[in-house]
Amino acid sequence: MVAKTTLWSAVAANGAALSSSSSKSTAIGKLSSLFNPPKTSSPENPQSSNRNKENAASLQPLYHILNKGSITLNEALNFFDQMTQMKPSPPMSSFNLLLGALVKIKQYNHVVLLCKRLDATGFPPDFITLNIFLNSVCHLSRVRDGFAVLGRLFRRDYRPNTVTFNSLVNGLCIEDKIGEATRLFEKMVLFGCRPNVVSYGTLMNGLCRKGNMTVALRLYEEMISGNGLCKPNVIIYSCIIDGLCKEGRVEKAKELFLEMKGGGICADVVVYSSLLHGLCCIGNLDEAKGLFMEMLDQRVQPNVVTFNVLIDALCKVGKLEEANGLLDLMIQRGVLPDIFTYNMLLDGYCSAGKLDIARNLFVSLQSKENGLDVVSYNIMINSYCKYLKVDKATSLYREMTCKGIRPTVTTYNTLLSGLFRAGKVEEARELFGKMQLDDIAPDSCTYNTFVDGLCKNGCVSEALELFHKSENCKFEFSIQMFNSLIDGLCKTKRLETAWELFYGLPDRGLEPTVVTYSIMIHGLCKEGQLEKAYGLLTEMEEKGCAPNLVTFNTLMHSFSQNSETQKMVELLHKMVEKQLSPDESTISAVVDLLSKDEAYRETLKLLPQFPTKSTK
Repeated sequence: MVAKTTLWSAVAANGAALSSSSSKSTAIGKLSSLFNPPKTSSPENPQSSNRNKENAASLQPLYHILNKGSITLNEALNFFDQMTQMKPSPPMSSFNLLLGALVKIKQYNHVVLLCKRLDATGFPPDFITLNIFLNSVCHLSRVRDGFAVLGRLFRRDYRPNTVTFNSLVNGLCIEDKIGEATRLFEKMVLFGCRPNVVSYGTLMNGLCRKGNMTVALRLYEEMISGNGLCKPNVIIYSCIIDGLCKEGRVEKAKELFLEMKGGGICADVVVYSSLLHGLCCIGNLDEAKGLFMEMLDQRVQPNVVTFNVLIDALCKVGKLEEANGLLDLMIQRGVLPDIFTYNMLLDGYCSAGKLDIARNLFVSLQSKENGLDVVSYNIMINSYCKYLKVDKATSLYREMTCKGIRPTVTTYNTLLSGLFRAGKVEEARELFGKMQLDDIAPDSCTYNTFVDGLCKNGCVSEALELFHKSENCKFEFSIQMFNSLIDGLCKTKRLETAWELFYGLPDRGLEPTVVTYSIMIHGLCKEGQLEKAYGLLTEMEEKGCAPNLVTFNTLMHSFSQNSETQKMVELLHKMVEKQLSPDESTISAVVDLLSKDEAYRETLKLLPQFPTKSTK
């Protein structure tokens, strides 16, 4: 996923409410003027004058740090304590600067606490303080408290401004209340507030995040045709291009990209990365490479996300040498690869079956600063299980737990599947118990894997018991798991139970597949219930499930053993209709039938002519 700049940051950076005015308070000067100690307008006695000078001197370090544009949490808290002890008290503008600096470093919880302390210790908040407070509670997913602060603004005869409403719209978007955010956005004008580019950007970001691109595009068109009052900027374009790409509407995203460039707006790294991601997702890797080269020509510095998008795409199509070349370029340009970069390469090598190279990379990562994470281990464990190297997979599992890397449910599911495939049922049982001891909750995949594994290893009764126990847990069972269970029951001559499960599938929201029907038909044939099996073939066709060669071969071998020539001929004609070509198993069944048929010459005349396969 392409990282996006938070649209609100432009406002929150310095508590943008500082630029607002209220109907009650006196006019506020420029933001820069607040960085200077306030001047007294009337003469004071020498003692008071000295205290003012001391206060001003005490605040100089704060103004100096804020002028540099950075402050740590501890520094801010220390300054706050000093300021509340000063006599006379500093102006509220100084506190607002401090609170705005904390907003800039996203310390919203502390902003809320400090605002409450100010109120409780006799420092009444002004319009700016309340706007900063409202912005912070909205960032903390407490938009109801934000509306309570709005009420407080009204009670104090302050008039909310665009920044106030932007905070509330952002808060509603954070809580996924996009409909309410849209309605509030539309009501801003009723309060005399004209939406600005941040207002549009905030709402569009929420809309795009929820996939509501229709409304987002309508807002975009509104901005384009808005008489130049509020034109889209690069952040707006990056938001909507990213949203379109995530929906797979890459052509529309490219159209907006060209509109943006045509309007004289230079694309930034976020726009390029979003579009690259979209192109890679639809498999247009060549165009993605061309866009990357354009990005470099335009002197836009790719970041780690940009490189990761391309490396991931190259690994997925097996172009590992190109991916490695891009990694080298990344390092040459001073962009440090992160754990996602290396995990993509690991997965690429494993998917290509190059386990030795993957293992070497895995070992080399242990000495790197960002090291290995649970995803790295899961990739290697999955690959070892895939190639039946289960001992190496379990060894990695023990290694990760020893290093304090907590396995996930994916780790356990992968290992369980590997152990069952290798026939290590007892070890799988032990691992399942260990999983529960480690407080890792099994999911639907866990139970599907376990039931499937038990059935394929002949432990059908245990599988059925586990299935019935887990039914009350409301897990989603897959059709593949039911196929294994029905197959196991058929093989252990529990046809009635298999039949009940088969016909109960629609009640569970599942439809039998061709594999399910073929298993059930095979079970019925083994029990000599050929008419019922043939009836099931008719039923599956009526329900739109096309039989495959396995289905036909299963029935034909059973009819051949019973010397039912007419049924065999019918099945062969059905195969021709469905354009299925016979294989060795089909031919074997036909030959077996003919060898027992005294009138085989007559039977031969009844057999259909299968189309010959082209040798080209």
